[in-house]
Amino acid sequence: MKLRILSYNIHKGFTITNQDFILAMIRVALRELDADILFLQEVLGDHSEVPITGWNTASQFEFLADSVWPHYSYGKNAVYQEGHHGNAILSKFPIASWSNHVISTNRLEQRGLLKCHVQIPGIEKELVLANTHLDLTQYGRDKQADMLIRHMLEEGDSPWILVGDFNDWNKKVSPSIESQLSSKEVFRYLHGNYPKTFPSFFPMLSLDRVFVHKITPISAVALSDKKWRKLSDHLPLLVEIEIN
Repeated sequence: MKLRILSYNIHKGFTITNQDFILAMIRVALRELDADILFLQEVLGDHSEVPITGWNTASQFEFLADSVWPHYSYGKNAVYQEGHHGNAILSKFPIASWSNHVISTNRLEQRGLLKCHVQIPGIEKELVLANTHLDLTQYGRDKQADMLIRHMLEEGDSPWILVGDFNDWNKKVSPSIESQLSSKEVFRYLHGNYPKTFPSFFPMLSLDRVFVHKITPISAVALSDKKWRKLSDHLPLLVEIEIN
């Protein structure tokens, strides 16, 4: 079965300059793509104490999911006085179970790994979905890579997808995840290099990743059209895969 998945750091619904709140525009763009599964980072789960101009709904993932992705889960990571944000997974397929794991390495960067088990019609084993956002420091990313590897090894022979904003601009974390988990980073597998996704208006750094295990990558593209360069500070990754 073929699936289209998307990974996107939505920057809490703001433009790269933080001047304009454009979550409604992001929702329109995501609905036009109509991917089967969305992996989103920097999603506001609540910001009710300090309302955002033009925004009356606390949960961004519910607003984005709407009627297109009826199944979703959210992992609260960064908690502060005004609310909290974290990672979210939106799916057209039922989520059988989910869990959120703390992978923070310091007090300033509150990070998590959101894992879901999804039942895909015609697929014997549940598909494991994992979404994360790693530290800005190399020390933190190295420790978090070890944690990710342990978490994904727990899934045994199940097919899985591990995506997110890895902040791996120097490409030091990704090779160990590929080798120790017998996985493929789809862009490197298909194109020979990791995708450049940041900053969105002139992408120079390869921060975002899509790893798969027991899954065949078919296509992978960083969406760099003009509209995507104006939404968020990252470009989204759109990937097509096949699960046997």
